[in-house]
Amino acid sequence: MLNSVDFSGRPFHFIGIGGIGMSALAYILAKRELPVSGSDLNLNHITQRLQELGTHIFWSQDATNLEFFRSTSDSPGEVSPPWVGSASVSGAVTSRPTPKTLQKAQSINVLPQVVCSTAIHAANAEYQAAIDLGCPIFHRADLLAALIQDYRSVAVAGTHGKTTTSSLIGYMLLHAGLDPTIVVGGEVNAWEGNARLGQGPYLVAEADESDGSLVKLAPEIGIITNVELDHPDHYRTLSEVIETFKYFANHCKTLIGCIDCATVRDCLQPQISYSLQHDSGADYTVDCVTYGAEGTTARVWERGKVLGEFNLKLLGQHNLSNSLAAIAVGRLLGLEFKAIAAAISGFEGARRRFEYRGEYNGILFVDDYAHHPSELRATLAAARLRVKGLGTFPQRRVVAIFQPHRYSRTLTFLSEFAESFGDADVVVLTDIYSAGETNSNQITGQQVADLVSTHHPNVYYQPTVQAVGHLLNQILVPGDLALFLGAGNLNKIIPEIIAFYQGVEADSSQDCFYKA
Repeated sequence: MLNSVDFSGRPFHFIGIGGIGMSALAYILAKRELPVSGSDLNLNHITQRLQELGTHIFWSQDATNLEFFRSTSDSPGEVSPPWVGSASVSGAVTSRPTPKTLQKAQSINVLPQVVCSTAIHAANAEYQAAIDLGCPIFHRADLLAALIQDYRSVAVAGTHGKTTTSSLIGYMLLHAGLDPTIVVGGEVNAWEGNARLGQGPYLVAEADESDGSLVKLAPEIGIITNVELDHPDHYRTLSEVIETFKYFANHCKTLIGCIDCATVRDCLQPQISYSLQHDSGADYTVDCVTYGAEGTTARVWERGKVLGEFNLKLLGQHNLSNSLAAIAVGRLLGLEFKAIAAAISGFEGARRRFEYRGEYNGILFVDDYAHHPSELRATLAAARLRVKGLGTFPQRRVVAIFQPHRYSRTLTFLSEFAESFGDADVVVLTDIYSAGETNSNQITGQQVADLVSTHHPNVYYQPTVQAVGHLLNQILVPGDLALFLGAGNLNKIIPEIIAFYQGVEADSSQDCFYKA
């Protein structure tokens, strides 16, 4: 399957090109000057970035999108591609760029390689048209696996911390002058997006286990940050999750793992280990740790010898652990610790990973992707650290605003969610973001709020995201850290709330664009 992906010039067509994972792959291919097209339902700055590279995007997922390729494969040069008019980004109307990608595909006179994610179902009309035409069809993990074989690859897997760890490793290699190619599940300012094409030999990629496609990947270096059940829509038990990670581990040339996670330690047995516990026996450990409101400092040990101290802007224990993974990779690749520490000290994180959105009227607004109970606890612990540095106010509160994500996850971890908000002073919950799931068990956000209120004295429930915004306009006060949590569309209201506290109209162009 890996060898059947063709990078020699055959076109690629992405169904759902605007997704955070799909768009990263499309960007790499487009930067490699391969013909790339795709479809999506919404325009955003990620798809605009692809358009600027010459990628043609259809704004619907219809069978007719592939008619152009049917025509070119039969009689090239006679049919023009279908157009769907103009579209807008940030409120401005933009005309379609010249479809150079499709012109290039037309000159090649061959059907495209069609790339889909698990979100594209068999009934999708565009997918069915691709089958009917006889297009080669690949899951996005097939394409990532083929790219991994093209480079000296580093793939970061794990239930939590993948985006931050892979972004940090990519930043470290970039800072060290190794010019890496990077494919991650979040946007990073250092390369202005979720992907970067480098000219060096290394590829750093985020490796997703959510749909089981992790088993397709065989990198030179694999990292596993931790293992938990997080996707009950795909896995019935933790044992099934472990089997997926075992398969991945067995196909890594070198496996690096965090042995603070008992499952990684006992079931996966990495060749290179790291731990926050100095007496754990791990290859990489820390001591002299200081967790502060502005970051973390620590001294690093490598197999019983001191490497040195470093500073990390990212807050909390979980991010210190992520940085140890990056240090282990850097040392394996022969980097001096001084260069590693310098890179880590400059890394500011990825978007939606404790992302600072601004401070207005004494209120600090932070956006985070946390959607699992373990992630909520870690992120709220970081918020508790940060709130100590907000200055002198009558009160300093962590206000946690949470949108549960997926009915299956919410139902599976209902009791764990109820106990996850100990570091919050105020909890605001809204209804569950379905991510396309059917609510067969009729679970509701109100039920989550009711259970949270049995463990927490100050819980609000609002049934819609809009209602959450109205509530926050009433209850936030100077000194608060307003922390928006979830993988859905909750963060689309942040500009409106910020505007309220600025006293100006919101900029709707900052609406959430992330897809489940």
